Amino acid sequence: MQSHAHLAQGLYAESHGFARHAMVASRWGTRRLRGLTIRANVTAIASKTRESAPAPLDREAGSQLEWLLTDGLGGYACGTAIELPTRRYHSWLSVARGDGRRQRLLAGVDEQLWIGGESVPVTPAHWRSLAEPSWPNVARTFAFDPVPTFGIAAPNGAKFERRIVFAHGRAGAFVQWRNTGAMPIRLSVRPLLACEDSDALLRERHAESPRSVEGGVELRVEDGQGSVFMATGGPVSFAIDPCWYRDFKLSVDEARGYDGTADRYAPGILRVDLKPGESAVVAFTVDRCEADPVAAFDAAVRARTQREQFALRGASTLAARLRRGVDDFFYRDRSGRLGVLAGFPWFSEWGRDAFVSLPGLSLSVGESERCFQVLRGALPFLRDGLLPNIYGDSQATSHYGSADAALWFSLCVQRVYDSARDPGRVRDEFGPALLAIAESYEKGAPLGLVVDQHGLLCAGSAELNATWMDARTANGPVTPRAGQPVEIVAMWCALLQTLGDWFGGRWQRAAKRANSAFLARFWNEQAGMLHDCRLGDAIDASIRPNMVIAAALRRSPLSVEQRAAIVAAATEHLRTPRGLRTLAPSSPFYRGCYEGGPDQRDHAYHQGTVWPWLAGFYVEASLRAASMSQASSVARELSDWLLGFVPETRRAGFDHVSEVFDGDEPQRPSGTFAQAWNTGELLRALRMCERAMAGEPIGAGA
Repeated sequence: MQSHAHLAQGLYAESHGFARHAMVASRWGTRRLRGLTIRANVTAIASKTRESAPAPLDREAGSQLEWLLTDGLGGYACGTAIELPTRRYHSWLSVARGDGRRQRLLAGVDEQLWIGGESVPVTPAHWRSLAEPSWPNVARTFAFDPVPTFGIAAPNGAKFERRIVFAHGRAGAFVQWRNTGAMPIRLSVRPLLACEDSDALLRERHAESPRSVEGGVELRVEDGQGSVFMATGGPVSFAIDPCWYRDFKLSVDEARGYDGTADRYAPGILRVDLKPGESAVVAFTVDRCEADPVAAFDAAVRARTQREQFALRGASTLAARLRRGVDDFFYRDRSGRLGVLAGFPWFSEWGRDAFVSLPGLSLSVGESERCFQVLRGALPFLRDGLLPNIYGDSQATSHYGSADAALWFSLCVQRVYDSARDPGRVRDEFGPALLAIAESYEKGAPLGLVVDQHGLLCAGSAELNATWMDARTANGPVTPRAGQPVEIVAMWCALLQTLGDWFGGRWQRAAKRANSAFLARFWNEQAGMLHDCRLGDAIDASIRPNMVIAAALRRSPLSVEQRAAIVAAATEHLRTPRGLRTLAPSSPFYRGCYEGGPDQRDHAYHQGTVWPWLAGFYVEASLRAASMSQASSVARELSDWLLGFVPETRRAGFDHVSEVFDGDEPQRPSGTFAQAWNTGELLRALRMCERAMAGEPIGAGA
């Protein structure tokens, strides 16, 4: 292992094309890389085991396929399989700040391959002045399991492999370069800093020089904007040679209507000299330098490999792939509380998303203790019958803008109770919280939460998004659904029934009254479905998937026949190969494409756009509507439908399903490339189908 002292020594003069021309990047891109070709492959998994040969992947597909690593603390790394940055969020090291936000520290690197005095650029880029990205003349391969692995082969015969991994519970990226060819090589590697809020874009400004610290070097753009501590293991040296890279174009950000031009600061150059078969590791961490980068890298790879065995216990290809991504969503905040992150790369911890996804992420994969920990961690945040929509470190720093987060919490508790070996433990531990929620609503709580004269819950207002359909524009909510949204009222009825079962007395009477009122006020006999929302005597009969949520609940006033009618309506109007539409195409307000800038996307977000997580409730409602003799065949058909998601786990995000899809064909993926409630609800749906096909009752649906 090379001494850390070499990091600050050994200045060397080499023509580093990408870096030397970065300050006039558009000229370099035109002169050096335009028109060159690239060959790329990606390792795909067609079964629960890995395939022996990579499958072809073209540039366009490779630039849309994204990998993700997480640290269990709220931080992450992500990028494209083809290594072309297209979002501001693409980085090798983004860390949680502790206030619900993240900071992007290390955007990536720029690599130059040297052999026999000849240099070959390695890193693709898209400069603002160029219509198309510039592609180095190298062949590429990419594999994701067990860690993201990038293979590079130059025309001169030189080859190397780069692997990147995170260590769970440690904020840092550990990167290994290995010579996989038959001749010695030298790599010139410039770390590219982007020490900025993860939602912002770095532009050139005064920058700090690297400084030697114990065990390595501290890199930063400017004081107070976060530091990266760099340590090495193996034949690596570092030379201070600062420069700025200007005008990276981020095409996905631009397509989404945002500023898409960013700069990067390169404080110096790593020289990596590798003999055939030799490797070197560089650790990029926060707070301090890694004492032994090679050992840390090896341990992190072993941990991911061991977790692979957990994934392969999935009963299907889809289950195995989704199980690989389960850990990405769990994290611990600065106090050690376990929570669930809503999605990557831009969501933090959202209460509604957490409690929708939690049963599938934990109970359905046999990890119930995780579910208990998350639910316990939520209890100190309960305030006036509400739980946060967006979590901070405490009640004071959390955002309480969701009228239904506490109801989703209560539904999660019900599922834990129904599946627990010791249901009394669940009742004793979480019964007081459910009582506090119900009593707050009876008295009247913030966000318009109040019980009406019929015993049914009301929520929201014309100016407030009360439900998960929470898109807003400058003109206010797109789908306010003020009054009595059907899924909120249905979950209220389920909560009352739970309290009646646990505590009897007035809660039993309240549940009976609410159930009768729900059927009287929401069931549309002529249409054979539920109204979507009521505001006094005004009825919104839009065909939306919220009625499916109501039909899926175990504690529901709906009959089997009514559940079946709702499923039939959803199948006819809402079901697609990628989940349920948020509005039937027959509506004059339907929007079939989720695209364009923020305003255009927000108008489509819940007006026809498809959400995969709703598949979990659709499967549950379908199975609850089936007779015992029908259950197995219904489950088999549903399972076949769910397995149609398999290609999506290799289309946008590895081992994940994108947040949303167009309502119209060909149903392009969009939004985040990893979303917790998609993973959780698809896993829960698969587990329900497995149980039904085995002749078992679906029980809690988990």
